[in-house]
Amino acid sequence: MQLPPGFSTTNDSQVCKLKRSLYGLKQASRQWFSKLSSFLLHFGFSQAKSDSSLFIRQTSTNFMALLIYDDDVIIAFNDLAKIATVKRFLHASFTIKDLGKLKYFLGIEVARSAKGIVLCQRKYASDVLEDNGFSDSKPISFPIESTLKLTANDSSPLLSDHVSYRRLIGRLFYLTITQPDLSYAVQAPI
Repeated sequence: MQLPPGFSTTNDSQVCKLKRSLYGLKQASRQWFSKLSSFLLHFGFSQAKSDSSLFIRQTSTNFMALLIYDDDVIIAFNDLAKIATVKRFLHASFTIKDLGKLKYFLGIEVARSAKGIVLCQRKYASDVLEDNGFSDSKPISFPIESTLKLTANDSSPLLSDHVSYRRLIGRLFYLTITQPDLSYAVQAPI
């Protein structure tokens, strides 16, 4: 990048702030979501108040939900023929690619059986352990020693890489979605 004409600086270490992304406009994802939302509302869906990326269409006999994340759309419905209709509608308005039945989404595995749908984060958890060098660790029944005392003025050496620690904590927070037994260990006050 080059400095704009007429901008002079005595310090060569300054950089320019990027106002556009490399692959299009900075607001492109918002514009896409806005266009998709208006199409779904026109098709008879209503936007959920609790989550703006969730669209619901309900009749006396049918229920359909669409969840949007970035450029991915998950469709859940109790009638396969109606799903095909919505897919055709979306394909006519946007170019879409059907990836088939949902198996893995945002770190959550989806398994179907005759009894229902099961959500699991086993692969995500094993990826977290492997990325942090704990893949050979043995499981324990209690996540933290009951006699452990944590203090603010501990003489232990500080972490040299605080970014990886913060990333690990964020990933553990996300893991508590399907593993509430981990919530206390991850979110326990010091």
